Amino acid sequence: MQVRFLDHHWPAMTSTDHAIDSSRLDQTVTAIIVHHPRRDSWLEYERWLVDVGEACRRFEGYLSTDVIRPVGNHTTFTVIIRFAGIEALQTWMESDVRREFLHRIEHALENGDRYVVQTGLDFWFTPPTVKPPVPWKQFLLTLSAIFPLTVIVPALLAPLLGAWQGLPAMLICKLLMATCIVGLMVYVIMPRYTRLVATWLYR
Repeated sequence: MQVRFLDHHWPAMTSTDHAIDSSRLDQTVTAIIVHHPRRDSWLEYERWLVDVGEACRRFEGYLSTDVIRPVGNHTTFTVIIRFAGIEALQTWMESDVRREFLHRIEHALENGDRYVVQTGLDFWFTPPTVKPPVPWKQFLLTLSAIFPLTVIVPALLAPLLGAWQGLPAMLICKLLMATCIVGLMVYVIMPRYTRLVATWLYR
């Protein structure tokens, strides 16, 4: 699912407003924010990122922030913010605190402040305005992350699940292992892994 919010006080932001799925308000959501600061303002923008990040952390439901910095000749800064629910994220995105921070930096942004709010797995590989990596790189990156988990997770859970017998027990064990692997991929490994190899991935 993909949801976009419109902040009517900021015309440079995303202009499409979709209805929010009320059945998924508790799902972890990600705001992907795109900024193009002028090159002569990069140091100011980096300091601003630190300050606005500290303010964001004080809001209820905050989980994490990652920053993908420009690669090669690109000038795009992609800020990835995660909150524990759409309402919590929307509270931050539409807060007076965030507006005040945007007022402080708007003179340095060439295209204003644009963002999209997403749920699911698509934010792993496709931050906006960045060309998606070629499929073979996605394949290698995902394989290199999943393979160790398929070895480590079953080994760690084996002492707890080894005594379970029968088909229902086996299915429950497989479900538990798959849940652990997918959870680690989505919330722990891939967000950090893609940032770590961003130069190679988006080259």
